[in-house]
Amino acid sequence: MGVIEETFSGHEASRASLDACVKCTICETMCPVAKATPLYTGPKYNGPQAERFRDGASVDNSLEWCNFCGICTLHCPQGVKIAELNEQAAAKMKHQNGVPLRDRLIPLTVLEGKVLSPIAPLANWGLKQKPIRFAVEKIIKVHREAPMPEAHTETLSKWIRKHKPATKPTKGPVIFFQGCAGGYFETETSVKSIEVLEHLGYEVLVPKQGCCGLAQQSNGLFKQSTKTLLDICDKIIARGKDIPVVSSSGSCIGMIKHEAHEIMGVDDPRLHDVSVRSFDFCEFLMEEYRNGEIDLSDLKPLDLTVPYHQPCQVKSQGMGFPAVQLMELIPGVKVLESNEPCCGIAGTYGLKAERYDVSQKIGAKVFEHMREYNEGVGVCDTETCRWQITKSSGVKIVHPVWLLHQALGLSDNLLD
Repeated sequence: MGVIEETFSGHEASRASLDACVKCTICETMCPVAKATPLYTGPKYNGPQAERFRDGASVDNSLEWCNFCGICTLHCPQGVKIAELNEQAAAKMKHQNGVPLRDRLIPLTVLEGKVLSPIAPLANWGLKQKPIRFAVEKIIKVHREAPMPEAHTETLSKWIRKHKPATKPTKGPVIFFQGCAGGYFETETSVKSIEVLEHLGYEVLVPKQGCCGLAQQSNGLFKQSTKTLLDICDKIIARGKDIPVVSSSGSCIGMIKHEAHEIMGVDDPRLHDVSVRSFDFCEFLMEEYRNGEIDLSDLKPLDLTVPYHQPCQVKSQGMGFPAVQLMELIPGVKVLESNEPCCGIAGTYGLKAERYDVSQKIGAKVFEHMREYNEGVGVCDTETCRWQITKSSGVKIVHPVWLLHQALGLSDNLLD
């Protein structure tokens, strides 16, 4: 299941919802892309209306401007799978017209991490050089101003090999799902996540792992994405049944919990096994806290107002605002949510040369929110969104675990 050449179950389920559309246009008014450019004719037209005429083929090239943020589906009062229909149709359109080289290269995140990490200082220097970035834009069509991740010589796997927990576990095990960014480019966030879980008493298992396949999916490579995803599921299952899977990569865990099944139609017992026990990091801790499984009464005060943006990939999971709830358990912390639908990056959308300006328009109010309200730091749950907001606002943007890590007395570099 999930292979684009087939009539996959994800499409069948999404198509079954289209007749529920009453043309209320709520999706149109909420769409961040339609507000940013007239080149996109909107989710209602590209979704339920156009789907009636597709018969397996795409009929509207304006669909390529959709960033698949999922805001339309989230706000539809009738339950129409608008974003899912759009992404499925876009994948078909891409296969009809040919997948560009760029869209095949961008998803190779694990390979990029393996290549860049050994030469991290040189790689980071090179990616800041304007002539190099200009050449990359001309050849590969990744915009010269698009945010780039920072490579690290010490990958998470290297850190794991020499890491010894500070205390013995007093609770059962959890499996930490790092995602490719968490393994190579956001290693400090992964380290802080593991250390917090261990400090709270959990035994943290970190299986060998790579990409979840989300970048492949968002670029229309459903067949490759399905293979990548199920490989991750195999590795997680091999570490034990019924063990919670926790991730501080909000978009990657969303792929396992929601997108793989809803968009690609992956109907595999391995995915079901892993998805039903998968949790976003903040979601997991808040559930454990509410159930009385962890004690957070000794958190040190942080007299800090933090602007926060919940990414669209996290919104689509329908779990509310666990990050806000968790951060506000820290005495002195006040969280100001952006109330904006999307920062514009949408995974790899904002990297692409022809979409960069639209991406910046979509995220403009998020950037403004971070600049106006930060007291040295802002917060966001997913990696690419943090890179986008940091680059475009000039504000240091971190995962919520950074605040918790410092409030537990495990670090003091939040405002460095």
